[in-house]
Amino acid sequence: MTATTGTVAVVVSVIVCALILVGLRSHTAEAARIQTVTAALRVAYETVQGPVRGRLNAPKDVALQVVDEDQQVVAATSGALAGPPMADFRPAPHNIYEARELCPPNGLKGCQWVIVLRVYNEGGDRFVQAATPTVPWYVSSGHLMLLVCASLLLTMIACLRAWATTDQVLTRVDAIRAELAEITASKSGRRVTVPPHRDEIRWLAEAVNETLDRLDSALERQRSFTSDASHDLRSPITGARAQIEEALLFPDEVDWPHTARNVLQSLDRLQAIVTDLLQLARLDAGAWHDPEAIDLGAVVTIEVARAERTKQIVSHLQEGVTVHGDRLRLVRLLTNLLDNAERHAERRVDITVRAEDGCGVLEVQDDGAGIAEEDREVVFQRFARLEAGKARDAAGTGLGLPIAREIARLHGGTLTIEDSDRGARFVLRIPCSQPCGTE
Repeated sequence: MTATTGTVAVVVSVIVCALILVGLRSHTAEAARIQTVTAALRVAYETVQGPVRGRLNAPKDVALQVVDEDQQVVAATSGALAGPPMADFRPAPHNIYEARELCPPNGLKGCQWVIVLRVYNEGGDRFVQAATPTVPWYVSSGHLMLLVCASLLLTMIACLRAWATTDQVLTRVDAIRAELAEITASKSGRRVTVPPHRDEIRWLAEAVNETLDRLDSALERQRSFTSDASHDLRSPITGARAQIEEALLFPDEVDWPHTARNVLQSLDRLQAIVTDLLQLARLDAGAWHDPEAIDLGAVVTIEVARAERTKQIVSHLQEGVTVHGDRLRLVRLLTNLLDNAERHAERRVDITVRAEDGCGVLEVQDDGAGIAEEDREVVFQRFARLEAGKARDAAGTGLGLPIAREIARLHGGTLTIEDSDRGARFVLRIPCSQPCGTE
């Protein structure tokens, strides 16, 4: 960074110095020409007043000559009196002056700007010649040295400032790195310190903390998955093992077909748990396909017609309720809600689809005993089963409703249990094209 800053400072200094030199040279050259023209006009005026001969006075660095029609120098400044005419040109007959740059003029050294004035005289025209050295590109060695020193000073200041800034920034970054290393070596839950100033380092610290939040969340989901799996997989495995061991102790007295059916039931429950756990793992991982437009009413119609149900299903569907998401996951959500409602319903399950406040709303309500208000969040916990649910379906996994809520969350929606006159009313809200609750 310091090298880059120094390079930029040098480039900028060169450009600025070049612009300054161009402007200064133009100004100095213009001033020198005005001085030369003024001196020439003064001599021309004197020539009109009367004959001018001998030595002429002129400003510093200005050479003057008065030349007659025969190209003889009749008057001049010191050093140009004995020499030939400086200019080898004359103004055109219809002009009174002409200026050129000669390198060098006759009798002089270096490139000079020369002007020739015609002075009309009865005894013959006179020509006043004036010359001044051209201004070099660097104007003068003093100006060039001043600009070079100023450029070097500014470049040095810029490099020192860049070095100090880089060192300060790297010190703060190193502090975040060290803190992150301590967090990595210790237990999760800690976060790096966020600097008070709103700059890139603060944004870096916030991004690191967001990453740690996601990492802790992923670790928590992994621990929860492991805990859930070990918690509920143990029961069917232990049951099947106990039945097999008991049968092997008394093989001649065991009804092997009955034992096989019992073991098969345990295996079915084990398979259901594994399937639901894998589904939860995929949902926790956030795997997602390209979203598509889904008509909630059409999904309900197809799913109700696809499977035979033991209870009456009554649909109340509003047309044109469209959401964006994963069709297979929404079908799984609806199936889980219907399975749960069918287990607890007495005779009837009502399904309602409508649009409300920018959301697609899906309601599944049974006419059973309902769920107590204090248990409405418990049923969404993994492997949580109320006593009424165990009595109606002992083979349930306790994962259907948690899976449904996770699917709702991935769609940016909510799944809750709301008040009803009778039974349990599960309400799903998924945004259509804007957040729920907005117009």
